[in-house]
Amino acid sequence: LSICFRTVEPLEYYRRFLKENCRPDGRELGEFRTTTYFFSSGSITTADGSALVKFGNTTVICGVKAELAAPAADSANKGYIVPNVELPSLCSERFRSGPPGEEAQAASQFIADVIENSQMIVKEDLCIANGKLAWVLYCDIICLDYDGNLLDASVFALLAALKNVQLPLVTINEETGLSEVNLKQKTPLVIRKDPVATSFAIFDDTLLIVDPTAEEEELATGTVTIVTDEEGRLCSVHKPGGSPLTGAKLQDCVTRAITRHKEVKKLIDKVIKSITPK
Repeated sequence: LSICFRTVEPLEYYRRFLKENCRPDGRELGEFRTTTYFFSSGSITTADGSALVKFGNTTVICGVKAELAAPAADSANKGYIVPNVELPSLCSERFRSGPPGEEAQAASQFIADVIENSQMIVKEDLCIANGKLAWVLYCDIICLDYDGNLLDASVFALLAALKNVQLPLVTINEETGLSEVNLKQKTPLVIRKDPVATSFAIFDDTLLIVDPTAEEEELATGTVTIVTDEEGRLCSVHKPGGSPLTGAKLQDCVTRAITRHKEVKKLIDKVIKSITPK
């Protein structure tokens, strides 16, 4: 009976759970799905850094490829960061093969905004020789299994992958003017801030639930994503239409996002510590 009811009246089915302050998957309204991640440098041998992140069934992998290029004429002392989010048809039946759809493009723009607003990487740090040479970081974020909350998983995967990047020493030969790469001398990427995203689905214009599944996102009257850094500073608020939020509700979201940041940071630090040579 419940399966039929869920199929015919999914919203009403959800409301019965929400009245009891829980969700069909057994989580409380403010409870996140089990979050796991690991560095997957072995599985993407061509990447300079990579990480795989799981939020429940949602699985995202991020690979970072570093290449050398000449800086732009109007920003001679800056490198480049090029994020790209892919939602292939294999991750969910809702996506089609072909050029990036609206959702993938919106996610790529969101990631670009997070990088810019949080200042997690300062582009000046990517400059090797003023006006001559700089690093370009291509950050490919690919969803392998889609079950909602793509943005949180993507920001987490990006941060974890960047923390996994080791850049070789590059110098410019004064005589020839050519760049020389020393692969034996590598240094970690300088990451200035650790942004973490926390997404909420809004039900019936008033009720907030964290870390929504794909089904919850579809039934929700709106969503909001809050990005904070390790100092509790608000980096960005992403609200693509839907139900408006009162100032008090938004403040509640920010407070919960700051708490979530501490949990994610703890998880990342724990994994980094476990793989760092003693």
